[in-house]
Amino acid sequence: MGDLARLLKESWSLVEEYQDKVAGYFYARIFLSHPDLRDLFPVHMDVQRSRLLNAIVTAVQTLEDPEKFDDYLRGLGRDHRKFHVEPEHYEVVGGALIEAMRHFAGEQWGVEYDQAWADAYAVIAAKMLSGAEADTNPPYWYAEVMSHERRAKDIAVFTVMPMHPLEYRAGQYLSIECPRFQPRLWRTYSPANAPRRDNTIEFHVRAVGAGWVSSALVRRLEVGDMIRLAAPMGSMNLDRRSTRDAVFVAGGTGLAPIKSLLEELTRYNRTRWVHVFFGARTREDLYDLAELNRLAARYPWLSVVTACSDDPTFPGEQGNISEVVARYGPWNEHDFFVSGSGSMVKATLKTLSELQVPSVRIKYDSFSE
Repeated sequence: MGDLARLLKESWSLVEEYQDKVAGYFYARIFLSHPDLRDLFPVHMDVQRSRLLNAIVTAVQTLEDPEKFDDYLRGLGRDHRKFHVEPEHYEVVGGALIEAMRHFAGEQWGVEYDQAWADAYAVIAAKMLSGAEADTNPPYWYAEVMSHERRAKDIAVFTVMPMHPLEYRAGQYLSIECPRFQPRLWRTYSPANAPRRDNTIEFHVRAVGAGWVSSALVRRLEVGDMIRLAAPMGSMNLDRRSTRDAVFVAGGTGLAPIKSLLEELTRYNRTRWVHVFFGARTREDLYDLAELNRLAARYPWLSVVTACSDDPTFPGEQGNISEVVARYGPWNEHDFFVSGSGSMVKATLKTLSELQVPSVRIKYDSFSE
């Protein structure tokens, strides 16, 4: 481990248990010194605080993987254009971040940690700015809601039409803002379709607890409303060069990116067998099963297995979807794509590791509000 990476991880360990307080102090310093910046952020800051810390931890943990570090930060810079971040804001953020960590580390914080974070942040800011400057797209796209359907108590499927073409790859995700109900509050959702000629994009959303954006998208969004979409991110994409059979594992509305990848496969696949495992708590939550079955009937290379973890009368498989996948196989020669809640993805990755599926053949998308 290089000296810089060592110093960053060592210093982060001093404040890691105070993450929420560090984030709160960080934002307080920014808003006190530059009150005008408060308007760039949502009214509700709880999730924004956690995202800051996730970005910091990810950056620190990828310093020893230059290519991943570069891609992550350039993507982060492109994504932050939706907040109207300007180059001069980066200096303000860097100073507040170091001051916040210094404050909570107390006497254990040394001048070498100050310098390490200053050096690392200079690299982080430069790469983010480079990513933002290289992006020729607008900071976000306005899109009109063309259809909206409640498929279950807490699940909606809706289609939007961006006002200008929005290019993305099947399996990627987009940030969505619902200005009418939750201005400046963005959440990520995966399109449920591969790019289409008519430019429409379908989303599957579950209202999660007190989720501000998900609840608005499921319960309040109407045909004719305008939402905003930010630049696509994520790398859960198909490799057309691969000849291995594929396994798609989806939990709940994690089916969205899986359907996007399936739609892409229907356009060219002739040689790969594809197995879809779709799990949910109850049969009502298998909200798009009819469409999956139609696809399986049309394409001989596609098979679908469904499971419910909390519905004893369901005629399909019983149990968590990760457990169900383990009953089939062997899978050590397949490509895997996993999408769902954080706990579902974690359980599936553990199962695949136990089944000796090489990690290089697994792509996954973990989401939560």
